[in-house]
Amino acid sequence: MRLTEPLTKRFAYGIALGVLSFQLLAQQTVVTAVTEAQKETATQLIQTALESDLGFSIVESLTTEIGPRLGGSEAEKRARDWGVKLGKSLDFDKVSIEEFTMPFWDRGHLHIELTSPYQQALYGTALGGAAPSKKNIDASVVYFRDIHALAEVKNGSLVGKIAFVDGDLLVKSQTGAGYSQANQRRRVGWQHAQRAGAKALVVRSVGSDSHRFPHSGMMSKNDDGWAKIPVIAISNPDADHLRRLHNLGKPLNISLHSESKWKGEVSSGNVILDLIGSEKPDEIVLIGGHLDSWDLGTGAVDDGAGVAITTAAAALIAKLPKRPKRTIRVVMFGAEEVGLLGAFAYAKQHKDNLSNHVVATESDFGAQTIWQLVSNVNPQATELMDEIAKVLSPLGIVRGGADIAGGGPDIIPLAQQGVPTIRLNQNGRDYFDLHHTPDDTLDKINPDELAQNVAAYAATIYMIADSDVDLKIPKTK
Repeated sequence: MRLTEPLTKRFAYGIALGVLSFQLLAQQTVVTAVTEAQKETATQLIQTALESDLGFSIVESLTTEIGPRLGGSEAEKRARDWGVKLGKSLDFDKVSIEEFTMPFWDRGHLHIELTSPYQQALYGTALGGAAPSKKNIDASVVYFRDIHALAEVKNGSLVGKIAFVDGDLLVKSQTGAGYSQANQRRRVGWQHAQRAGAKALVVRSVGSDSHRFPHSGMMSKNDDGWAKIPVIAISNPDADHLRRLHNLGKPLNISLHSESKWKGEVSSGNVILDLIGSEKPDEIVLIGGHLDSWDLGTGAVDDGAGVAITTAAAALIAKLPKRPKRTIRVVMFGAEEVGLLGAFAYAKQHKDNLSNHVVATESDFGAQTIWQLVSNVNPQATELMDEIAKVLSPLGIVRGGADIAGGGPDIIPLAQQGVPTIRLNQNGRDYFDLHHTPDDTLDKINPDELAQNVAAYAATIYMIADSDVDLKIPKTK
């Protein structure tokens, strides 16, 4: 037992699991979706996971030994080598790297400060895909309250200016509601600023924190490619400051110099760890997280935690006396942050056997506890998911929708090809405090909450992998 684990929580989990085990043994009705023996094994996996520190050890190793892992960088390559070594040490049956090529964007150095009505340093970071400034830019600022206001700007009306797009703090939410809408200023704001002739675009970071940590992230490209101007996200307190000065009617000037740029094609890759199924080795249950991270922090929450959770869960299943019937595949996806590049590469490289993928899911929403199981599977497989939810209930996990599409960002290309998905939804209240910032570090992860994630994944994936139930969604004509 970890010394950091509260005895009260451990006791509560133990009581709940004991009651569940008694109920399973006492049931007279045979459930065809999951056998009693499978439920007992899943319950034992939960208990083992709650007492194990394997998940935390994995994320500690990744963030400490490798550090930040920008997609396409030398550090991401070291992370792939780390993943291979880890997989072999944990007795996976097959460990491999599937390489792909990608364009590499490098952040470079940034200097940004307010120069009028007085001089003050601003805390900012270049957004992924942004162009360099080539030389120092010192220009007056045109304020826009939100992305909608910027979208209405006329072509050529910002020549010689720096556009600043404000917005609001994200509301802290268990589900992360509001992120997609707020994220538009990061993703497409540059397109409006550039067509209006702005020298640069500055945006309020998309986050829920009030710290002077800027949030990075990838922009979207349009038909003409990537931005031709510098695009900088500044911290929320700095954005608040600019808003107050604007409301006072003060003329604003910003000076900036950014070295971010594209550096050509490089190699990246996905690390694949397989536990080969004992009876149906060609049927694949895919889980995973993304191995890359933004380079401001060490990528603990996004997404070292997801890599650790899914790898540890599969590793615990590997210690069972017998492999489950179906193959369990852990994918450490490469280059997720810069456009789901590893995910699309996997879908392309496996296009001929995607029909063999029984289900897919990813852990990529932090490290707080899982609270809900949702699925998008064959309606006839709903009973299986319902029974799994019952086994997970002592962990505080409830059954959600039975027709919820998803599975996680890296699962999108697979879901688009008809692969069934499930999602073990995590509590994301702290996620957008840390997401893409220098504050995404190991100390933000609670080992007990991480262990709850590992327990949920181990039990869920085991029961699916050892099942005979068909999860494939019938195609509609």
